[in-house]
Amino acid sequence: MSNTSVNAKNITIIDVDGAVMGRAASIIAKRLLKGEEIIVVNAEKVIISGKPERVKEKYRKKITEWVSYYNPKKNSPKFKRRPDLFFKRVVRGMLPWKTSRGRQAYKRLRVYIGIPEDIKMDMIEKIPEAKLKNNKIPFVTLGELYRLLGGKVIE
Repeated sequence: MSNTSVNAKNITIIDVDGAVMGRAASIIAKRLLKGEEIIVVNAEKVIISGKPERVKEKYRKKITEWVSYYNPKKNSPKFKRRPDLFFKRVVRGMLPWKTSRGRQAYKRLRVYIGIPEDIKMDMIEKIPEAKLKNNKIPFVTLGELYRLLGGKVIE
């Protein structure tokens, strides 16, 4: 049995294309804590609201200028270099990590760039609560952000 097989009954496949990253992550975290196994597809198409230049500068600073007691030389990245792993880390931030309940929930999450071949299109659901409500608000997708920052975007 492969890692991407979707034969179990309680597996939910969620498409986050056009969803706001924080809202989608919080909804997915709540469902993981209820015991669902969730597969997230199109992680590179999730939206970060805000002016693209400002969002890019914010994440560039977090990636390159992280200075702390443990990292005084600023020589290693502290953020994931792929959009799917970054989105998975955002969901992890919304789980109670110091309890085994949160860690078990995190193990039930899989995130993919694009849609894998073995996932049927009729099984995919969207999260309507996470959609961008005002189309006039500027935004940038996670894939565009990683292209601007020089990260890896696999297509």
